[in-house]
Amino acid sequence: MRAVLLDTDVFSFVFKRDTRAALYAADLAGAQPCLCFQSVAELRLWALVRRWGDARCQSLNVSLARCLVLPYDDAMSRHWAEVTAHRRRVGRPIEWGDAWIAATALRHSLPLLTHNGGDYEEIPGLQLICHADRGKA
Repeated sequence: MRAVLLDTDVFSFVFKRDTRAALYAADLAGAQPCLCFQSVAELRLWALVRRWGDARCQSLNVSLARCLVLPYDDAMSRHWAEVTAHRRRVGRPIEWGDAWIAATALRHSLPLLTHNGGDYEEIPGLQLICHADRGKA
């Protein structure tokens, strides 16, 4: 089974049953969805900050369990440093969380499904799948 890495936004679309999830349905069909450890932390933070109730938190846990969470390792830290340094050199600094997500995709040679393609532009070797412009009038 092929695997794909979900950016936090694409996971959120699927979790919330947002209509934008349909844009990525073909990319997810028959694939193992994966998440970076950083995305899981971000999602859990959202639940705390937005004071989700027990039922919604449980629903998040069920959705997270459907994904393979890719943990930190030293190889990933090297990719993170390379991504961060490269983006600084080209004058396009990257948010730390986005750098972890990109590093995860590079470390595991996975395509990254994101609705925020601009966050990941100009990263050598990163396979990006973004359908943000599809479906616009």
